Amino acid sequence: MQTDAIILNAPRELALGKVGLKPAGPDDLVVRIDHSGISTGTEKLFWSGEMPPFPGMGYPLVPGYEAEGEVIEAGRDTGFNPGERVFVPGANCFVSGEQGPVFGLFGGAARTLVTDAKRVTRIDPGMGAEGALLALAATARHAVAGAHATMPDLVVGHGVLGRLIARIVIASGAPAPQVWEVNPARMSGAQGYAVSHPDDDTRRDYGCIIDASGAEGLIDQLVGRIARNGEVVLAGFYTKPLQFAFVPAFMREARLRIAAEWQPDDLIATRDLIDRGALSLDGLITHRARPTDAAQAYETAFSDPDCLKMILDWEAHA
Repeated sequence: MQTDAIILNAPRELALGKVGLKPAGPDDLVVRIDHSGISTGTEKLFWSGEMPPFPGMGYPLVPGYEAEGEVIEAGRDTGFNPGERVFVPGANCFVSGEQGPVFGLFGGAARTLVTDAKRVTRIDPGMGAEGALLALAATARHAVAGAHATMPDLVVGHGVLGRLIARIVIASGAPAPQVWEVNPARMSGAQGYAVSHPDDDTRRDYGCIIDASGAEGLIDQLVGRIARNGEVVLAGFYTKPLQFAFVPAFMREARLRIAAEWQPDDLIATRDLIDRGALSLDGLITHRARPTDAAQAYETAFSDPDCLKMILDWEAHA
């Protein structure tokens, strides 16, 4: 069995191609993917060649870990039925491509996937393309609800992750956080919280600040804005060594926490927030493209400040 997939042959060398799929077993689902998202974090680093060495990394690879679609075959031990809508956080199901072996480190950007049923999550059929955002929303939830987490009163960055963090804080019943953004193109679109430029905010007693921007050199600035025993949470992905001045952090007895990837309970909790109407994913998808236009779509996703989230529309791909 073969499928169309996005293949990243080398940094900045990306195109639609054919890959082989492993046979499905009794614990597997075969899922026809209708929409997959482009991550401006980890995928950008693979695309640019800036990703530090990573287990299982190599080129060519099929990127993507944000996909939604329909079960078209269900193994006898899966508990699923054909026709159910699911979120798929990528799949390592590729056996070969037109150029030989293909790495499936993430493996979500393909028309058809074979995946262990334990990896997928049922979603409301009405979610459509927004179903592909479930992992990103779960990542936001993990930042505010992981082990030893504190609800933030400041979020740095009004990209899609920052917006989701702010929305999840509100959906969880906590006070709305302040959000910082330096790009005028991203100041709008707030839902129940305020967005300002950092220079327009004089507050210096935040209890918890989450950086969702991934920008370099922010720790000193953020430490200067927390109260004593305050916390700075790094929710972006940082490729260079992090540095900060010790004395200001020492004076505040600051805490530094790193929020890693989502866990299965984050995914379930996030889906439940969506299902009961407490969390909306509206307004986060700003761009769509056909898989045949993937090279330009990835370029736009990573370089256009007006692009919050790019979705590849596999439904439009014959």
